[in-house]
Formats: sequence, structure tokens, C-alpha cells
Amino acid sequence: MIFPPVHRAVEEGLLAWGGDLSPERLLLAYKSGIFPWYDEEGPILWFSPDPRWLLPPSTLLVSRRLKRTLRTTPFRVTLDVAFEKVIQNCRAMYRPDQDGTWITRDMVRAYCHLHELGFAHSVEVWLEQELVGGLYGVSLGGFFCGESMFHLQKDASKIGFVWLVRQLAAWEFDFLDCQMETAHLVRWGAVSWPRSRFVKALSRSAALQTRRGPWSFTADFSSTP
Repeated sequence: MIFPPVHRAVEEGLLAWGGDLSPERLLLAYKSGIFPWYDEEGPILWFSPDPRWLLPPSTLLVSRRLKRTLRTTPFRVTLDVAFEKVIQNCRAMYRPDQDGTWITRDMVRAYCHLHELGFAHSVEVWLEQELVGGLYGVSLGGFFCGESMFHLQKDASKIGFVWLVRQLAAWEFDFLDCQMETAHLVRWGAVSWPRSRFVKALSRSAALQTRRGPWSFTADFSSTP
């Protein structure tokens, strides 16, 4: 079970197609700086873009407005409580810049399996007993690969993201892999690295002990400076 060297990816980042979404292949992909991104109609496509966008947890930027919201919000934030509900909401989330969803039914099953094995994690944001926001991703060694997020209430996913990144900082994670650039991530403090630099850092980080799930928050991160 191998992937081509990541430097063989085309300009858009496409590296390979085919294979499966078994836990072994997915974990090998993430350790190698590769992730799946495709739709229901086509084969599995594997990407490794250059440059790569990432966020060191200790450099997270939170706006003054969002800090006020964090201190006064009625939302409650949890970890690994409702993974399947989170990924299903991410799948159903309407995004004006996308035609349909890239989270296929097979991907839902595959990532739920990774969650059962302790490698995939979810952040849930609740308003009373209703799930109103969240995100999920994959964690290996000292890094976390963010996959998707959703919100049904204003700022819900942002609050979940801040709590997650602050927890990663408390655990001394090396970085959160954002994969590709968005204006939203730049505002959080994400930076771009050449793929070669990213892969070297990834190799060192992947060698660290993996914090397998289920996860839970170690502090209340609503008022962290």
C-alpha cells in the first residue's frame, strides 16, 4: 500500500486516483501529506497541494468581537460526543462556492470508522440540547488535519474552532493542517509553507505519540486571552 511521491502532484495538487478508504490507506495518506477530495460520481482522488496552509495553535488570532462572543455565548462546546451527527451536518451544509458536497457516503462511513478507532475527532457546539455547529478532522502524532465544519447559528463553528485550537495548544500540538487557502483561515493566522517544508515537518510530527480518542476538553477555553 503506497502513494506516489508528493512532488509528482500536478499544479492543482492532484497526485493519484483510485484505491480505497480503508483506515490503513487513510492514515498512510495523512502521514504523507495527502488527503482524499472527490465527489460521488468519480473515482477517489488524492491531493497534496503546494503550498500547504497550516495554523500553529499558539499563533491563533481571535478578533475582539469574537472574544466578546466567547465570553458571553450561551453555546456549550464538547469533544467527540456526536461525531456522526457532525460529519452528516458538514455533508449537508450549503456552501455558495461549491457545487454539491465532496463528503460522499463512503467518506462518512470511512471517517466514522476512523473515529471508532480513535483517530478522527469532532467538536460539537450546542444551544441547549440542539447541535448548532461543529467540525471534524483527523489527528496523528503532533498534528491535526481539519476536514470540514458547519454552523446553523451565527458564530457556532467559529467558537468550536477556537476551542479546538486552544486545546491543541494546551496539548502542545505542532500545527493544524488547513490543507488549502481560504480568506477565513488567513484571518485566523494560517500561513503557507512550501510542500517540501510541510512534508519534513509532518514527518517529524507524525513520529510523536498519537493522542487517540475519545477526547475531552481539559479546561474552559471561552475566556482564554
